[in-house]
Amino acid sequence: MKLTSEGERTFMALLKPDPTFYPSPRLAMQAPPEKYAFVAGLNPPGSKLNDALLVVDVDPDSRTYGRQVGEVTMPEFGDELHHFGWNACSSALCPYAPHPHVERRYLVVPGLRSSRIHIIDTKPNPRKAKIVKVIEPEEVFARANYSRPHTIHCGPEGIYVSAFGAPNGDGPGGIFMLDCETFDILGQWEMDRGPQFLHYDFWWHLGFDTLLSSEWGTPNMIESGLQPELLLSSKYGHQMHVWDLRRRRHLQALDLGKEQQMVLEMRPAHNPTKAYGFVGVVVSLKDLSASVWLWHRNDGAWDIKKVIEIPAEPADPAKLPALLKDFKAVPPLVSDINLSLDDKFLYISCWGTGEFLQYDVSDPFSPKKTGSVRIGGIVNRTPHSKNPNQPLAGGPQMVEVSRDGKRIYFTNSLYAAWDEQFYPDGVGSWMVKLEADPQGGISFDENFFVESSDYRVHQIRLEGGDSSSDSFCFP
Repeated sequence: MKLTSEGERTFMALLKPDPTFYPSPRLAMQAPPEKYAFVAGLNPPGSKLNDALLVVDVDPDSRTYGRQVGEVTMPEFGDELHHFGWNACSSALCPYAPHPHVERRYLVVPGLRSSRIHIIDTKPNPRKAKIVKVIEPEEVFARANYSRPHTIHCGPEGIYVSAFGAPNGDGPGGIFMLDCETFDILGQWEMDRGPQFLHYDFWWHLGFDTLLSSEWGTPNMIESGLQPELLLSSKYGHQMHVWDLRRRRHLQALDLGKEQQMVLEMRPAHNPTKAYGFVGVVVSLKDLSASVWLWHRNDGAWDIKKVIEIPAEPADPAKLPALLKDFKAVPPLVSDINLSLDDKFLYISCWGTGEFLQYDVSDPFSPKKTGSVRIGGIVNRTPHSKNPNQPLAGGPQMVEVSRDGKRIYFTNSLYAAWDEQFYPDGVGSWMVKLEADPQGGISFDENFFVESSDYRVHQIRLEGGDSSSDSFCFP
């Protein structure tokens, strides 16, 4: 075969790894700043709009900085977009990865309520991203025997998708896989799930051939909102599970205690030689506090330890929603956490109180608080500095950190049914940006405050990758 010069250039380009793939987190931190953020937009109750993926300009040098500049509308009503992720990322550079020449191009965007999965092409122009494939719920049910797809992670050999439960809304929940090139559903991931039944998030330590997962509840336990009788009887998730990543078998359950309810977002160390990570717990039945726990290796087995506790704040019952009046306090409700790529700073969203926290976790066993800001909150309704006279509902929720660790973005909607319970007068819809000091400390970018009157905003993904999108095989 003889190639023209243009053909040779094209052929050679295909042989080079995607420039947004990095062997190590150290190299990823040297990446150029992101210019766009992709944001899940879901229709609030009563809306007749279909959900959409929103594109926000995050380039400070742009004339449209801090504004929505694109929108991809979903083809069907009622998806409730939630979490989403890339078709491929830096894990494609792992020595055993079978797809080294894929590119970070497509966003895999599931509807948590509908179980429909959308494949969105972000190239050549992110402002004009478009849907190129839709996987209907019936195909998810038939090929994976799961429903309510949630978290997307790009692994070395394909796309991993977490699911809350079975097609009938009961359990077990778990993980299924998609082919990263055709987006065909390959099937359930688990070969032997052992005692695992509830499911929420999952992450891995590629250097240790280990996957860990967390627990929330089945679709029937969460879709109508928080059920107090289930909460008070400790029926929501309170465990983590350890799996053999290659053999796809359950190894160990880590029980945090039944009073620790809803073990949600997980953030492993990015350095693949380190075998630890952090997980957030929404609420303790003992005192309404929230907490962050450290999982780690201990004498050859995995163990878990509480390293951060965030207390509830006393409040006037008249200012509390019905669900909280008898407690006379606002729980922090830690709903998301994130870890900078250098494994130095952990960020914590307290959706109930409206506080956003930064901890130095250089010593993961002894975190040190280094920063705090407030915005929104069930009681405080703290405004943003751009509109100081506008009280805000909702609170810090889905958080994303830039690859260089200098910028933090977060939104304010948790989950439609739960928004209504904790912010019954309306949760609003906003996205903000913080600047992070490399030595510790965070502050608002006063020029960045994005509101939407059409959609509630949830997860954020940054162009080229971010601190929770990629995993690495080299230190």
